[in-house]
Amino acid sequence: MTPSPVFVLGGHQTDFARNWTREGLELSDLVDETVHGTLADAGVAASEVDVVHVANFAAERYQEQGHLGGFPAEVEPGLRGVPASRHEAACASGSVAVLAAMADLESGRYGTALVVGVELMRVLPAFEAQAELGAAAWVPHETRGIAYPWADVFARLGDEYDRRYGLDPDHLTALARSNFTNARRNPRAQTRRWTLDEDAFVRGSEPNPTVAGVLCRNDCSQVTDGGAGVVLASGEAASAWAASRGRSLDEVPRIAGWGHRTARISFEGKLADAVDDPYVFPHVRRAALDALGRAGIADARDLDLLETHDCFTTTHYAAIDHIGITGPGESWKAIEDGYVMADGPLPINPSGGLMGGGHPVGATGVRMLLDASRQVAGAAGETQVEGARRAATLNIGGSATTVAAFVVERG
Repeated sequence: MTPSPVFVLGGHQTDFARNWTREGLELSDLVDETVHGTLADAGVAASEVDVVHVANFAAERYQEQGHLGGFPAEVEPGLRGVPASRHEAACASGSVAVLAAMADLESGRYGTALVVGVELMRVLPAFEAQAELGAAAWVPHETRGIAYPWADVFARLGDEYDRRYGLDPDHLTALARSNFTNARRNPRAQTRRWTLDEDAFVRGSEPNPTVAGVLCRNDCSQVTDGGAGVVLASGEAASAWAASRGRSLDEVPRIAGWGHRTARISFEGKLADAVDDPYVFPHVRRAALDALGRAGIADARDLDLLETHDCFTTTHYAAIDHIGITGPGESWKAIEDGYVMADGPLPINPSGGLMGGGHPVGATGVRMLLDASRQVAGAAGETQVEGARRAATLNIGGSATTVAAFVVERG
């Protein structure tokens, strides 16, 4: 059985530079803006929403708040009585919420779904805020006594690349510079107003000190407050929506392919399982191939752009070969020849990614899908990739324990 395609009718991203706690606001305010901004952009009334999916990683840790599925109905009376659920998969929470919404629509159970991802992380000082993210690792085996558990894990990813293939830190620096530069063009990016001179990219310098192993400060993504939402629709519902606006369905972005894989939670366990595989994370490669294959794409270089999970430059580096732009261990080639840079044939993270754009954990996967959809619709503003018709996303949770990938295109 071939499922009905799922369409993206519109969406919204909050300004990732905002500190909501400093403004005297709380989680419900973030949900409020995300819900209403998403519905308004899609031109969909709350009464037209059949089901709601909420993505969030750690509100229990940051706000002592659970049961987030109830918040959309709290802030929007038209959603009261609409079925809703909350999804958690660490940094891939947003993508897992999207997958659940897609399943609802593909099955015919519902016609229109609202997906919102939210995270308030800046309620705590930066060090404490990032420490809370350790809950996505294997606690306490991978966290006890480690100040920066994720920097430690993904520095070891760099070590693994270096052991297998050799790794030049200058290639990581090039990726960092690319993300921060791209973010300056994004009006909702967290770092768009940052001033970073060349010293900020000198490894081990005062403005860019070593954090763990090969990783320096500006190899790392941000601690961010933010929300992102999309309205998804089945083919039948999207057709009616487009017709009511005098539009062709071919103009509406559709999710053409998806991939979803889960590995063991321990990082060292993943490396042990991949010891004989040319890819450091074989399950990430399989998720990428699943998404491309379902979209009928034989070669990743047929994509027009990729929004990937650059929580650190090492994960950005790994995405290049795992999506298939290069062979295993050859990501450096696509960096040196500019293939994945802003003016190259297949730009990565024109939004600025997690590093430059911001990383509100539960919202990240939804934000990626929203940006990919805007790109293929020609509605990405200053970050627009000229002529983009096919975009992919690659989102990971934890030490790539949960992996989700999407391909978005228009007719």
